[in-house]
This record gives sequence, structure tokens and C-alpha cells, in this order.
Amino acid sequence: MEFTRTTLKATGFTAVIVSILFTLAVKAQVKSITYQESPDDFSNPERGFYLPAGEAPGELSGATLLKIRTTHSVKSRNAAYAAWVSLLYRDYLLSDFKNSAISDEYLEKIDRDFAAVREAGMKVVLRFAYTNKANTGNCGDENKICPPYGDAPKHIVLQHIAQLKPILVKNADVISVLQQGFIGIWGENHYTDYFGTSSANKAGVIPDSSWLDRNEVLKALLDALPKDRMVQVRTPQFKQRYVYGPKAPVTSAPLTAGEAFKLTDKARIALHNDCFLASSDDYGTFYDQGNSSSPSGPANAVLRRFFEADSRYVAVGGETCDDAFSPENDCAPLGHAEQEMAAMHYSFLNTAYNNQVNNDWEANGCMMNIKRRLGYRFVLNRALLPEKVKAGGDFNIKLYLKNAGFASPYNPRPLELILRSVKSGKIYSFTLLKSVRKWYPGQVELNGRIDLPGNLLRGDYQVLLNLPDGYVSLAGRPEYSIRLANKDVWEEKTGFNRLNHVVHVY
Repeated sequence: MEFTRTTLKATGFTAVIVSILFTLAVKAQVKSITYQESPDDFSNPERGFYLPAGEAPGELSGATLLKIRTTHSVKSRNAAYAAWVSLLYRDYLLSDFKNSAISDEYLEKIDRDFAAVREAGMKVVLRFAYTNKANTGNCGDENKICPPYGDAPKHIVLQHIAQLKPILVKNADVISVLQQGFIGIWGENHYTDYFGTSSANKAGVIPDSSWLDRNEVLKALLDALPKDRMVQVRTPQFKQRYVYGPKAPVTSAPLTAGEAFKLTDKARIALHNDCFLASSDDYGTFYDQGNSSSPSGPANAVLRRFFEADSRYVAVGGETCDDAFSPENDCAPLGHAEQEMAAMHYSFLNTAYNNQVNNDWEANGCMMNIKRRLGYRFVLNRALLPEKVKAGGDFNIKLYLKNAGFASPYNPRPLELILRSVKSGKIYSFTLLKSVRKWYPGQVELNGRIDLPGNLLRGDYQVLLNLPDGYVSLAGRPEYSIRLANKDVWEEKTGFNRLNHVVHVY
């Protein structure tokens, strides 16, 4: 319904009637559409259970990885469950280069692996280490792990990071997150010959000089990646002592909402826990490792609070490592596995270890919910969409969603409105949001407006949403786009989510 300028200037009772009729006309041109939530478990980028890659460096196969990504049957190490996998854990052992530069041949193998990952439509959780073997004996350590540990000195580590930087930058599009690695056995930054350890067989604390050395390595890693990628550290204290210095107390402040997702080091240091729910403090994950002026000691409660607050804004993942903490690490009501994952905003876990723990989740009935909720899970509840719009005018959209996952996306990812011509199939794409990283768990509401081009061809258009990868190199690939957890919306061939609505452009 249209009104002329003269009609809109009517006064008194006539003006009231005109106003009412105009409001009804506007409302009549906006359609409210509701959507049905899907209970299905399915693959989505940069989240879920990851698969460790066991192949030798340079031996990853794009065809094999594609089969893994598209088949809901990934099992390993006696797993009693299957999983969709979009993430590959890839660790590189640099044991042959502890006293020399990384060879060109080895660097080429790493680059070749990234090409295979990209071909398959997957991403990598990446780590480098110098040793994955522990010497055992009676040396005073409670785990009987004894020196020499077998890692490399700082100058070698920094040299290797400098060598790796061009490869990391080149392949950042398929790096989901980089783990600090390098220091200590397994790259877990604890049992180390060169960077200080709080193990009882050594000084029992990490001295200030060693904290500074560790910070230098972490800074080199942050600088070796584009600013839109994060580096995960093994314990929350490692982040505190980088951001605030070697003497930072365990009460140091976590990220705030205002600091989140900036290009600062503080916003880019993420967290991983490789002994999730393994003990009361997750085998030292939440433990004060001391410094030159304060002893090491328990700090479980305060460091957990830091982790819970900080994790809302950074990438969080890891693995379970021991079933000794059962039933606390089981499903509710005896355990609190899901409660812990939600509180600490977990996006990914290892599908291969420790399956004594993971299999209990399958046996006790919470595995399906964990698979669905790791990371983000966007459910569209309702949309308000115009039934007709004018070329060159505004297109207003209102979305009501729910993030039913444990976390929000941790890497940049836009939200696009797609108009697809019913007649020709031609696609027009408009950016509604530059990133959906602030779509935190809970209710999400979006009021969007786009300016339609004046030369937009008149006709009917399907309305869709697209949440593509933030990198141009992957943005056009549907396997890297986010699928909404709704029935009858996903288009596998395009990576678009249909809003099941047609708008007329006049």
C-alpha cells in the first residue's frame, strides 16, 4: 500500500486513520518465519572432536582426509563412539634439529601437509616439540619423570620459529590455532632442560629469568602468525606471567569484553588443557608454579576462575588424559563433564585420548550432547523479513537465534545475507556482520540493515544466510561455512542456510 505526500499531511481524525492504515501496511509487508531446531550431530568448521594425524611429515593425503571429514565413523584407540571431524591435530617432532636449523626438506614436508589439509576442507590444531619420550626413575618427581628431558635451548627455538614463520603465514587460513609447544616433553612446557621447571627434581619453581625466556618464545610465536590467529598456552598461569610479567599473582585479571578479539597479545593468547578433569587441579593445570620470590603451591580455585572468565573470549581445547578422577569426570549426576566444558567454553577435544574417559561419556549417555555442543551451535528461532523491497532502498532483517554450544567462534567469520534470483540463480551477497565471534552461548538477537543497489534487477529472490570462513582463499568453499542447527535450511553444495523466504524486489 502506498500513500502520496498529500495524504500523509492529512490532519485530525483523518490523519489518525491514515497513520493506522500505514502501520498495518508496513506490518503486512514484513513476514515472521519460525524455524525448527535440529537434534542432529554434524560437522562444522573449527570445532568438535579432533583427530590426531599419525602420518609422517609430508605424508598427509588430501583424499584420505576428505574421506575422514565426510564420514561419520571416525574411531581410534578403542573408541566406543564415532565422530564427525573437521579438525586435525598435527604435531611435528623436531628432534633431529635440536642443534641445527630445520632442513629445507622438512619445511617442504610441512608445507605439503598444509596443502593436503586445505584440499580436504579441514583445519589444523598445530604444535611443534622436540621430544615425546620421558626418562623415568627415582629423581624426586612425583611422576618419576627425570632429566635430561630432551628439548632444545632458547636460541635454537627462536631460530626455528623464524624459519617456520613464512609457512605459518602462508597457511594461516587452515591453521585453526597454534599451540605454544616447543618447550619441554610433548611441548607441554613443564619438563624442560632450558626454561625452568617447578618439578621437585629441580628448583621447585620457575625462576623469573626462565619466565622471561618463556615469554620471549611466546612473543616470537605470536609474531610468527597473522594477528587474526591465536596461540594456546598450556596453563592459565603462562598467560598471566606473559601479560603481567614473571611476578604476576594468580589473581591477575582475565580478558574483559572490551579487550576481547582485538589484535593485542593479551586477546590472542588462548588456552589448552591436555588433562581435562584428570584430577582436582587437572594434573597441575591449575597450580602456581612459583617464581624467584614466591614458592609454588596450590591455586586451583583462583586459576579456575581466571580460566572460566578468560575462556569466553579465546580458543579452548585439549584432551582427557586419565580416568583416575572418575566419577567426577563422568556425565551428570555423578560427574560434571558437561558443566565443566560449558563453564570453560570448550571448542574441541581429542577423539583418540583418553578413551577410558571419553567412552564413559558414551556409555553414560552424554556423549551425543557433548558432540553437539563443543564449540558453537547456532540455532535460528525466528526471522522477520520483508515481503517486498525497492531496488536502491533498505532491506531490514531481524534474527532471533540461540547459541546452544559451549563457546562462540574464536576466529573471525562474517555473516552475509544472500539474495539469489529465483529466475536466473544470480547471487548477490551483503555483509550483515564482520564477525560472529561475539555470538556467545545463550540468546542472540540481530537487527540488520543493508542498502540494496539501485541497479538490482527487479524480480523474486530467495533469502539465505552465509557464515563463510574469514579468509578469502576459503570463503567460497561450502565445507568451511557454518551450518545452522535447523531442519530444512542447510545447502551442502553452497554452504548457505535457507531462510525459506522469497522477497520481491520492485
